[in-house]
Amino acid sequence: MMNLNINTIEDNQSSILELETAMKETKNIRMYKRYSVVLKHFQGFQNKIIAEMEGLEEHAVGIYIKKYKANGLEGLAMKKAPGAPRKLNSEQEQKLIYVITNNTPDEVGFESIKNWTIKLICQWVMVNFNIIIKHSSMAVILHRLNLSYTRPTYVLKKADKEKQETFKKDFENLKKTP
Repeated sequence: MMNLNINTIEDNQSSILELETAMKETKNIRMYKRYSVVLKHFQGFQNKIIAEMEGLEEHAVGIYIKKYKANGLEGLAMKKAPGAPRKLNSEQEQKLIYVITNNTPDEVGFESIKNWTIKLICQWVMVNFNIIIKHSSMAVILHRLNLSYTRPTYVLKKADKEKQETFKKDFENLKKTP
């Protein structure tokens, strides 16, 4: 019976050292808080008191402690949040990519418009898939699909280089005159 208590005390001491080291090394404030919760448990605080000290719910404190006891520091690691489900399935995304890269808006029903904008893409998705997507969400979707958007620049095909240079010189002279 005495050996069990000595082993438990030694285990607690090694856990305390491990947690203190992890707290010093982490730069992530959320991980620091998790380490702190478990450390306070091994220092003898009750879960209710730890929850009040850390500003957490009591069940969260219990979860952190169970995860640490089961898997050590690895058990406290945060997993990537899954996020909301995607509004467009992969088939719809492929069709969107095809339409944007192979057609201009006027070719798919937007009269007299030659350049895609996020607002137009949202309208096209609404018309074709009956799905409402906000401007910011569509920007994220386009980024995920490796589609970038830029403002169009116009270049005159018949521009005369000599006339442009002459204009630039004349314009500089006009700016200098009072």
